[in-house]
Amino acid sequence: MSTLHTFTRWLPALALTGALTAQADDVTVAYQTTVEPAKVAQADGAYEKATASKINWRKFESGAEVITAVASGDVQIGYVGSSPLAAAASRSLPVQTFLIAAQIGSAEALVVRNGTGINKPADLAGKKIAVPFVSTTHYSLLAALKHWKIAPSKVQIINLRPSEIAAAWQRGDIDAAYVWDPALGRAKENGKVLTSSTDVAKWGAPTFDAWIVRKDFAEKNPAFVEQFARVTLKAYADYAANPKAFASNAGNVEKIARITGSKPEEVASLLEGNRYPVASEQAQLLAKSTEQALANTSAFLKEQGKVDAVHPSYAEYVSNRYAKAALK
Repeated sequence: MSTLHTFTRWLPALALTGALTAQADDVTVAYQTTVEPAKVAQADGAYEKATASKINWRKFESGAEVITAVASGDVQIGYVGSSPLAAAASRSLPVQTFLIAAQIGSAEALVVRNGTGINKPADLAGKKIAVPFVSTTHYSLLAALKHWKIAPSKVQIINLRPSEIAAAWQRGDIDAAYVWDPALGRAKENGKVLTSSTDVAKWGAPTFDAWIVRKDFAEKNPAFVEQFARVTLKAYADYAANPKAFASNAGNVEKIARITGSKPEEVASLLEGNRYPVASEQAQLLAKSTEQALANTSAFLKEQGKVDAVHPSYAEYVSNRYAKAALK
């Protein structure tokens, strides 16, 4: 989620006991506009309270841009999709996945514009489809085309950031887009969903979002990363305990909409579009399954000519240390 080459409830006590050791200087965290429960914690300043640190939150439009900033050292912690993460790992960038933020479903979708004559996959031939390159939606689009037996060369795939997609859609410059909110919501206003990442996952190409950290920062500030994981996982636990109550809370909705730019009335359905693994699931996910998912994604990207090589193992790019700490 810009091109590849440019790139639970015991929190208060933990915050008090771990604040001094978790404190870190000059921390910049990259976030994206994905609608997810932890945006409430971000709006509330919960991360700053738990770590006793000043955090510079920077919004990015795609994972590829986040990876570029993390690689340069400008960002220490970032929110990325599985495709740009796999691309970064295949390039041997010094990052580790420390949380699975979301298992993506209907929150990412391929929308076709009304009036373009696109009623079925075969109608995509010759049409202009916008997508942020090396994003999870780019990966999902290529996987969908492969499933439909449509060669990518038969369509016009255009590299645009989400905000550019929204503008191009409004002008009528593109026929379809595979994207996430808020651009997805704008496209749905005069378009229809042809497929979503829920379908693509069933076809054998699941995608996910993750929190990653620079290895050098994690080595120097492990307590900060642990507290960051705890705050995030508490938000996921709050949502999982009662999704309807969480999504109907006016305060939660306002905070999520403000940070993401999504419409308040769409927040509840967008939250339902992904699954957010809780602490008890994270340790297992952040092992062989995520390593294999990165390997599979990298192999697909290599097949598509998006990366040059695939590692024999992706174990060094995944760590369940911080998720395990959240269970203590």
